[in-house]
Amino acid sequence: MMNHIVLFEPLIPANTGNIARTCAATNTPLHLIEPLGFSTDDKHLKRAGLDYWHAVDIHYHQDLAAFLAYLAKQENAQLHLISKFANQVYSDVNYQDGNQHFFLFGKETTGLPEDFMRENAEKCLRIPMNDEHVRSLNLSNTAAMIVYEALRQQGFPNMELTHHYDHDKLD
Repeated sequence: MMNHIVLFEPLIPANTGNIARTCAATNTPLHLIEPLGFSTDDKHLKRAGLDYWHAVDIHYHQDLAAFLAYLAKQENAQLHLISKFANQVYSDVNYQDGNQHFFLFGKETTGLPEDFMRENAEKCLRIPMNDEHVRSLNLSNTAAMIVYEALRQQGFPNMELTHHYDHDKLD
């Protein structure tokens, strides 16, 4: 099983940097669908990702069609579109089914293309929230929530459940 975070035309470098850090911490490949609203050499992106950027398995895709062509070649690939417009809750999905799970997030300002979402409505997942108070949740927060739910169901493979540090504050 492998989880993947896919960002469709991300605009805010700090969000992508924070997501890259989550990817490094969880052994999750990061896919960026161009065009990007920033350069991946951008100092803000590197600052948000700190010194973890080199540890991220990153893939660039020219556009959504190129990503979908890549996805079609992957074995046991399951695509999930993360959207506030979805009717299925993300935590109700079984992620321990042996498939590769690709979690596709839209750009910060407009989300995923409406036509694409309508064509793939059965793949759309929602994080519950009070829509009367906010328009949406932060992209980096949602990516972390989704990938950690998948990892929780999968038993946190290849991750340290505990770790002892020099000068551990709990010793």
